[in-house]
Amino acid sequence: MTDRLTMPLGEAIFSQRAIRRYKPDPISDQDLQTILLAAGRAPSATNQQPWRFLVVRNPELKRRLQEAYTEGWWHRRRAAGIMGPQDIAPDDKVLQSALRFTEEYALAPALVLVCSVHTHVTNEILTACQNMLLAARALGIGGTLTGIGGPAEPLTHQIFGIPDDVEVRFCVPLGYPRGHFGPAQRKPLSDIVFEDGWGKSPAWA
Repeated sequence: MTDRLTMPLGEAIFSQRAIRRYKPDPISDQDLQTILLAAGRAPSATNQQPWRFLVVRNPELKRRLQEAYTEGWWHRRRAAGIMGPQDIAPDDKVLQSALRFTEEYALAPALVLVCSVHTHVTNEILTACQNMLLAARALGIGGTLTGIGGPAEPLTHQIFGIPDDVEVRFCVPLGYPRGHFGPAQRKPLSDIVFEDGWGKSPAWA
């Protein structure tokens, strides 16, 4: 499988960005296999490998998962005082884009539920997700990290028959982007790196 991931690591890292709009083109079984093999190669303390991946491609199941995602999304927004679309400013591009995503979620050719079977090592799930997204990027496939959570998680368990002791941590939509990969806006190194003490930005940063 490594011969399919030939994009230089630096190019993959620095051109990776959250992709939320997708072409309808399906993702091949081979590409999904490569992406998930890469995800399963993430570092794991004592080799617990707590991750499990549930790939959703059935249109009706994707629609139901979109409903769960949307319910969880609004639960988080209401906690912040945003009760409906009318509370999102038209010029708030970030929230407007996120709102549109709730309506287009099921358009992703594949939705990957990332679950944890060991609650004491759940942070490792994030390393598996990053491997997944980097491998997808190398294949020209975009994705982003999304959460279900809140009152929608029991619904997700019910839809897919997920055992009660398994936690759904994230869902990663995957698809060929409508748009372009490219550098994301990030803070300069001098704002996020200190040396030998908090707030002491090194000259090389």
